[in-house]
Amino acid sequence: MTVERTRPKTFWRRTERWMVGIAMGIMAFVLEKAILRAVKKGEVEASPEGSDEPVPTTLTSKGGKVDL
Repeated sequence: MTVERTRPKTFWRRTERWMVGIAMGIMAFVLEKAILRAVKKGEVEASPEGSDEPVPTTLTSKGGKVDL
């Protein structure tokens, strides 16, 4: 659902959103570097690249409850 605003966003709101976006980008960059470093050192196994088959799962749903 989209809500249309009548007044324009303030300078402070735009600045806050910009700073949050920059912070999220930095966090994503740091996490990606940490994961790549762990894979390179062998601490974490890389996913098999030749595997085209998805991992089989069983999903059971009754109303609002879902069991894996």
